[in-house]
Amino acid sequence: MRGRIAALIVTASLGGCIPAGRTPPAAYPNAQPQRGPSHRADSRRPVPNDRYRDDSRYPQTLPPPPAETDTQIDTDTPRRGDDVVQTVPSAPPAWKARPVVADAQTIAASIYVVRAGDTLRGIADRTGSGLEAIARANALRPPYVVRTGQRLDIPAGRYHLVRQGETGIAIARAYGIDWSRIVTANDLPEPYALRVGMRLLIPGTAPGRTTLEERASAFKLDVDDLVTGSSPAIAATQAPARPTTSPTRVLPATTPFKEPERFRGGFVWPVQGRVVGRFGPGASGERNNGIKIAVPIGTPIKAAADGVVAYAGDEIAALGGLVIVKHGDGWTTVYGHASRLLVQRGQSVKRGQKIALSGDSGFADRPEVHFEMRKGRAPVNPVAQLTGL
Repeated sequence: MRGRIAALIVTASLGGCIPAGRTPPAAYPNAQPQRGPSHRADSRRPVPNDRYRDDSRYPQTLPPPPAETDTQIDTDTPRRGDDVVQTVPSAPPAWKARPVVADAQTIAASIYVVRAGDTLRGIADRTGSGLEAIARANALRPPYVVRTGQRLDIPAGRYHLVRQGETGIAIARAYGIDWSRIVTANDLPEPYALRVGMRLLIPGTAPGRTTLEERASAFKLDVDDLVTGSSPAIAATQAPARPTTSPTRVLPATTPFKEPERFRGGFVWPVQGRVVGRFGPGASGERNNGIKIAVPIGTPIKAAADGVVAYAGDEIAALGGLVIVKHGDGWTTVYGHASRLLVQRGQSVKRGQKIALSGDSGFADRPEVHFEMRKGRAPVNPVAQLTGL
């Protein structure tokens, strides 16, 4: 009798320590996964980009594991979906760490007569035009040899001088225009790398947008921006950093890293599951640049091939937790709707390595993985490229 009374006293005292109204953990049988709004990631409906940009909801930082992520982070226990994507320790994106001032110089069209000792770079510096723009206007090819007395057309336009650590995304955001328009206007070749000192031709902005706030609000980030415009500008005398092998060794955000040059091996499926969204035109007229694979929340997402992580974060609200890996020869893979990210920018990964946990983050229709493959800037149907895991 006394033992039963003591047990009741202990139970009552412990009950007062349990907060009321706390959501049960995922291990509880009645716990339900949180679900985001039903919305396709590729939809043309406007996406509230600020959903994942509120500082109070920015990805949580987990304690750094003492060794490799694969052996230190529990990737096999199913987890509950969450509006906040968990990440390993990482630096802020370079376009936030190194914002750009919109100070482009506008020049008029003119004719320049080449003097003894002139170089095309020197002529660009003297006139304020871009080296590449002058070369295109005069059908010059590398190594851009000019002759004394030669008359060169100097094209008019607004030219932005690229500084150390600036990215295409930051430049596009400063001027309130799409980065893809800048790529096209400057005929930038793959891998769309920027050099310190180059001058980019800036296309005209939409009428009426004059303030920094208006330009920033006009800018919308998409996967193409992250693939082509997230690398920091590199100086002529600067060597890119070697990729890291662990998520605990964080590269500075504005440090360029060496990307793979050649693709080796084949692509494997990032997860095993049912394809619930197919590549190409959708039923509502939208275009799906990838596929969607339904899997339980907490399923390990694996790298489809060897490569280097170009991006890990949640800057695109519709896709939630997002990892982008570059593989060489222009190949890129994209993994979205993750609930937990296990890698960071500049980290080398092997085919089949766990890089994230699946979830229903962003505007997923269900617990699923959004998966894309790109060759250069062109989306490719992944189903035709993938083999068994």
